[in-house]
Amino acid sequence: MLRRLYDFTMGLAAKPRAKWFLGGISFAESSFFPIPPDVLLIPMVLANRREAWRLAFICSLTSIVGGLFGYLVGYLFFDLIGAPIIDFYGYTEKFDNFTEAYNEWGGWIVAFFGLTPFPYKVITIASGVTHLDLLVFILASALSRSLRFFLVAGLLWKFGAPIQLFIEKYLGLLTVLFFVLLIGGFIAIKYML
Repeated sequence: MLRRLYDFTMGLAAKPRAKWFLGGISFAESSFFPIPPDVLLIPMVLANRREAWRLAFICSLTSIVGGLFGYLVGYLFFDLIGAPIIDFYGYTEKFDNFTEAYNEWGGWIVAFFGLTPFPYKVITIASGVTHLDLLVFILASALSRSLRFFLVAGLLWKFGAPIQLFIEKYLGLLTVLFFVLLIGGFIAIKYML
């Protein structure tokens, strides 16, 4: 099943509209969608390494714009939209403590979690809820999201064929590792907050 999904994603990566899908997923992941854009960025770069920098730029830009949408959700619509999303991820109880820490460390929090597989939408919404300075939010988002996606694209550009062979050989193990890191990130944040 994983192999079919991988082959489907690799096939999608070569399609003309793939960049639109990448931008859409990147935007959505920063504001409401749980799947990171890396699941499409990686096969798209592997399918066409000459496009690595353009794809990283698309991912970065749409992630920042999606982050602004998440910020807006938190800033204007937290009670209506943001609170259920935060509740969905299990952060309702500790959200008050998080808000206090956020007032002091907001820019660093955005920059750090923008680099990790932690769901960025939680950070963007929290930034809006706590009314983090918008310029600080934009700069921290631009720095961390660009660094993350350009690093992924750069590594794939440089080591494309060997990485592709490695991914194809260890697809099951890498999938398990990805989910362990993702869930581990949730658990770490739960205990840090």
